[in-house]
Amino acid sequence: MHTLSLAALAACLAKREFSSVELTRHCLDRIDRLDGHLNSFITISRDSALAQAAAADQRIRDGRAGPLTGIPYANKDIFCTAGILTSCGSKMLANFIAPYDATVVTRLAEAGMVMVGKTNMDEFAMGSSNETSHYGTVRNPRNTEYVPGGSTGGSAAAVAARLVPAATGTDTGGSIRQPAALCGVSGLKPTYGRVSRWGMIAYASSLDQGGPIAGDAEDLALLLNAMAGHDPRDGTSVRREDEDFTRLLAGDLRGMRFGVPREFFTDGLDASVAARIEAAFADLTRLGAERVDISLPNMRHAIPAYYVIAPAECSSNLARYDGVRFGHRCAAPRDLEDLYRRSRAEGFGTEVKRRILVGTYVLSHGYYDAYYLRAQRVRRLISEDFRRAFEQVDFIAGPTTPDTAFRFGEKSSDPVAMYLCDVYTTAVNLAGLPALSLPAGRAGNGLPTGLQLIGRPFDEARLLQAAHQFQQQTTWHRDVPQLPL
Repeated sequence: MHTLSLAALAACLAKREFSSVELTRHCLDRIDRLDGHLNSFITISRDSALAQAAAADQRIRDGRAGPLTGIPYANKDIFCTAGILTSCGSKMLANFIAPYDATVVTRLAEAGMVMVGKTNMDEFAMGSSNETSHYGTVRNPRNTEYVPGGSTGGSAAAVAARLVPAATGTDTGGSIRQPAALCGVSGLKPTYGRVSRWGMIAYASSLDQGGPIAGDAEDLALLLNAMAGHDPRDGTSVRREDEDFTRLLAGDLRGMRFGVPREFFTDGLDASVAARIEAAFADLTRLGAERVDISLPNMRHAIPAYYVIAPAECSSNLARYDGVRFGHRCAAPRDLEDLYRRSRAEGFGTEVKRRILVGTYVLSHGYYDAYYLRAQRVRRLISEDFRRAFEQVDFIAGPTTPDTAFRFGEKSSDPVAMYLCDVYTTAVNLAGLPALSLPAGRAGNGLPTGLQLIGRPFDEARLLQAAHQFQQQTTWHRDVPQLPL
């Protein structure tokens, strides 16, 4: 059961080949048996999951099932879930039981999906390796000596190991696409505003976007159908007509043009990763798409602009964690200042503190114009580069990451090297565009590589069409790790 796609699982449930309760138990048993080594979950919701599965089985019997009814999934532990721990991978929220469901959680529940638990993540979504979590590192199921990527590493690892067929994630600078690439699964970052951020604990509010991780592009489309939609409680949610993101999947790519930015192919790109991406381009060409060389000249400024804007917003968003209202509180504070100082010092990890300090600095008097305002101007230039590129092409293609997964500890002492893992992804968030990562084969070291496809704003359906057609010609998305471990 665990190797089937969402569409195949739905067909089996409809034919009563197995029940949702049986499928959910199967996933929970795999988690019990395998996740002690992977550490991809923070919380397992066994009792509530089995109750949801029983309700889903009743919906199926009554003829009220949708395409996702009865299928288990996991939520990244950044989405509030009523009555269940929502920690953001941080000691600061290690005792926080959310009093309500995030909109994404509500929508997936309405679709009849079964939530089996909450996945591990870099603390407050700050990291590229899943080494900053208060609950310990997550291991990559492709090779457990290597990181799974971050910050959505727990979700990517759980899907890659087939502990669950799908999971949610968030993407602020590549945090869905990068771990999807390193773990060899498919991940989609929708257009900013496409999926509600209400109940999704904020890191950088103008960049954060929720999205799905699953086995293939068709699964991503089915999940986006359930997750997307206007939410009046979210001021950044865009009002658009509902659409079926599966509607174009069967369409061919003849006449479509994909742009290849020359800035993606520099000395920093691993040669074996580049070879796999070139092979993917050849597959797209055989499907009828035309390759067009393009330039994104301001791409080189994306990392520095992102690491000014994101920490600035993080500094503001995380100011609320003060030891007074909720979250970690230090023992026996001497006075109010001591309460603030020790609660935050004890509750936040090193990387979160680093970004808060950077953000506070760039927003401070005398430095706002020199750093933050300039970064916002660069952001506009990057958006204009993409706008001009999309006058020539239908989508943009390139590597998701410059290298494959790396060993634990290899980059943790060098923040700049860690930040450069997101060199091909951060520009997409700065411009608010949709993008996805697909498995593109194994590099020379045997670890997965990812093909990134970037689309025009709100053009997810066509982006998923290109991804689906690519996966009809390749088998990398069906590559299952050798488990049990």
